[in-house]
Amino acid sequence: MESTSLPAIEEQLKTIQQLIQKAKFNDAISQAEALIKLTTDDSQLIELWYLLAVAQRYNKSPLTALSSINQLLRLNNKHSRAHQELGHINLALNEINKAKLAFEHAVKLNPCLVGSWQELIEIYRLSQSSNITPNPTQKSELQDKIQLAANQLAKLKTLPPALLAVTELMHEGKWLKAEQICRHFLQNNKRHIDGMCLLAEIGIELKIYDDAEFLLASSLELEPKHIHARAQYLNLLIRLGKYKAAQYQVDTLLNSQPENLSFKVAKANVLNGLGKTDEAITLFQQAIQQEDSIPGFYLQLGHALKTKGDIDNAVYAYQKAYQLNPSYGDAFWSLANTKTYRFTDAEIAQMQAQQDNEDLALTDKIQLYFATGKAFEDKEDYPQAFHAYQQGNQLQQANNGFDINKLEQQVDEQIKYCTAELFEQRGHLGYEAPDPIFIVGLPRAGSTLLEQILASHSQIDGTMELHNILGLASRLRGRNPNTESNQYPKNLSEINPDYFSRFGKQFIDETRVYREDAPLFIDKMPNNFLHIGLIKLILPNAKIIDARRSPMACCFSGFKQLFAEGQDFSYSLEVIGRYYQAYLKLMAHWEKVLPNFVLTVKHEEVVEDLDKQVHRMLDFCGLEFEQSCIDFHKTKRNIKTPSSEQVRQPIYKSATEQWQHFEQYLEPLKKVLNIN
Repeated sequence: MESTSLPAIEEQLKTIQQLIQKAKFNDAISQAEALIKLTTDDSQLIELWYLLAVAQRYNKSPLTALSSINQLLRLNNKHSRAHQELGHINLALNEINKAKLAFEHAVKLNPCLVGSWQELIEIYRLSQSSNITPNPTQKSELQDKIQLAANQLAKLKTLPPALLAVTELMHEGKWLKAEQICRHFLQNNKRHIDGMCLLAEIGIELKIYDDAEFLLASSLELEPKHIHARAQYLNLLIRLGKYKAAQYQVDTLLNSQPENLSFKVAKANVLNGLGKTDEAITLFQQAIQQEDSIPGFYLQLGHALKTKGDIDNAVYAYQKAYQLNPSYGDAFWSLANTKTYRFTDAEIAQMQAQQDNEDLALTDKIQLYFATGKAFEDKEDYPQAFHAYQQGNQLQQANNGFDINKLEQQVDEQIKYCTAELFEQRGHLGYEAPDPIFIVGLPRAGSTLLEQILASHSQIDGTMELHNILGLASRLRGRNPNTESNQYPKNLSEINPDYFSRFGKQFIDETRVYREDAPLFIDKMPNNFLHIGLIKLILPNAKIIDARRSPMACCFSGFKQLFAEGQDFSYSLEVIGRYYQAYLKLMAHWEKVLPNFVLTVKHEEVVEDLDKQVHRMLDFCGLEFEQSCIDFHKTKRNIKTPSSEQVRQPIYKSATEQWQHFEQYLEPLKKVLNIN
């Protein structure tokens, strides 16, 4: 049986809502029941069972309504409004305790449900004044709950109805609908700071970071003392790796609230991002002394210690984090992500037990699957390892919205518009500084190893994966990427010629904060391979090294890795294979239109003959040979990527063909890569 079409069902859902509002409950019930028989689509059924339950409750049939809402909860046990409706139904059945539990669960899932908070206040007050007098401790707990509910209710009631609807939709994961309503509200309330902050939050969730950054910066221009807007802006800047700008924001916040612990921890994160890792560790430790029961503090301390290379204390910090919160997926994944930690049988059992927890947050579940996969791989139990990796990847892919077709379109546009003629006409206009060495390619292709080798040279500073080129490309794409005439990369042949030198100098100025004193520095953002043409135009004397690894090894290593952000293509064997093919296609184009601008360094050749490849890279960069590049594993520097511990060891060959242990599961990848 086929589902009814989306426009048709939406219209009929509106009709049912209108019937309920007009108290025509029998008609609403009849229409909902009829539609339920016509659709098999879960999202449609969820809406229909919800409206049916509401109509039945209003029609004074609470037992029938209870059956309907339970049907919905079987489809989606985390539907906040369904739990709220369950609370209302239980109240109608005089099941006060069940109602309380349902409302409490509803606001846990979505703290913006006004109706649930209102009912909870009444239930808590009823408990306080009941004939069975609670003991003093219970009275105090009830009073705290009343106060918490009243505070949240008061906060929600200050929001205009439209923004309250936006917050509810956001908590329900309906981001596009929330964005639509929020934008409409702001068209009529252009300086509404809370509205701007909500739209920025939606932008961050949808990864439209430039919009979010613009909104938050504008909010602070309008209202410089708005703490929430500044804190939100700070968090976004940290996420984007703009640590110098973040430093100003966090210092401003600490000036106004010097004892705010979350701002102190944010300061530590900023310092760690700026390479001041020892200062960051000290601040994290001070925060833990002040409040030692917050798992996230230990997790962030662990990250800083790992960056520094203090792996033993990093492991202790991660273990402390999961001891405080046994379902803390990030703590387990961080242990796995050291690449050297080996889980005990007890830890594996704990991770598997937590995966079955129905209340577990999706992010925790995904992290636990990836950590479990690593644990079983280390035990050479490859079937269980692949099953865990596959579970984690499927969940992550289902929730990241990545579209490989758009990436392939981007590649085609770069090939179409970044022609040899473009570089002949405009390739001499950029800023002539020779400072940057860009290492590009796919993640897990050996870029961290190349960075460690080069950063061991006295004339080169290692930095991190810098977001500046990606940010510039985003700005050139424009605020409305659907406007063809203003779209990057087409506009590279049209923009003011003076801009190229200005963009190049801006890159050098903005990245200086990550450097030390060497004349050259590395930016190892792998995704920059998409923008080599842009790099050539703004920094014609830059060096670009393509870190390349054999397709099966590279793609499967990416599939096993849970990335913090920015590599959403890596969670499907087919998609990662298509991404790899698109990358090869574009790199071949760059070689054609920019001959000798990119040096390709193959990971397998580095492993086989380190000396030869080190000489190749140094010759390409115009540098004399230094033995320290061969002895790269002895170099003391901060490293922020998953491979940090691996590149602190001498070259080893064992990882080059690890994918072969999983070969029987990798047919979808082989097919896309045309490997027999």
